[in-house]
Amino acid sequence: MAHENFAVRLMLILPVGCTPQEAVALAGAGDVAAVIARCGDAPAEREQLARLAPMLQDVGAAVLAEDRPDLVTPLGLDGAHLSGHGALKAALPALRPNLIAGVGGLADRHAAMEAGEAGADYLLFGGAGQPFAQVEETVSWWAEVFEVPCVGVASDLAEVAALAAAGADFVALTGGLLTPAGVAEAQARLRAVETNA
Repeated sequence: MAHENFAVRLMLILPVGCTPQEAVALAGAGDVAAVIARCGDAPAEREQLARLAPMLQDVGAAVLAEDRPDLVTPLGLDGAHLSGHGALKAALPALRPNLIAGVGGLADRHAAMEAGEAGADYLLFGGAGQPFAQVEETVSWWAEVFEVPCVGVASDLAEVAALAAAGADFVALTGGLLTPAGVAEAQARLRAVETNA
C-alpha cells in the first residue's frame, strides 16, 4: 500500500567512474533525493567526489559516501551509506546528530529490525543479486510495520512501479536505469503509481 500524501522519491546508486557532469545530468532528470557514491583511497577519486558533492547538493540531492563515513565531514558530504548493522553502529557516533546514516546489506528481517532500532535514517533492501520478489516482499513488510523510511533497489522500470506500490519511501535506481532517459521514465512510473493510488 503506497503512503498517503507522500511522494515516493528517487535515489541513485552511482556507478564507479561516474563523472560529476554525468551525475548532475542524472539527478536533474527526476526528483532525486540522494545519491550513493563509491570512493576508494586514490586521491583522484576523493578529488572527484569533493567536486561532485556541491554540484549535486545544488540540485537538491544529498550525497552519501558508500562505506566511507570517514570522508563525510572532510568532503562536505551529507552522510554515509553503510553495509550491515555492525558498520552502522560503528559509524553512528561520527555521523550524529546532523548527518545521514543509511544502511543496506542486511541479511534478514532480524538484522533489519536491529538496524532500525540502532538509529538508521533509512534501510535499503535489494541489490547484490537478491531476487526481486524477495525485495518487494521485504519492502512491503517493513513499510507496513515500521516508521523508519525504506528504500527498494530497482534495476528495471517494472520494479520501480512495484516498489512504489509496495510502500517504499524511496526507489534506488541502478544498472541500465542510470541514464537521464531512464531516470526520467522511472519518475514517470512513480507519478503513475501515485495518480492511481
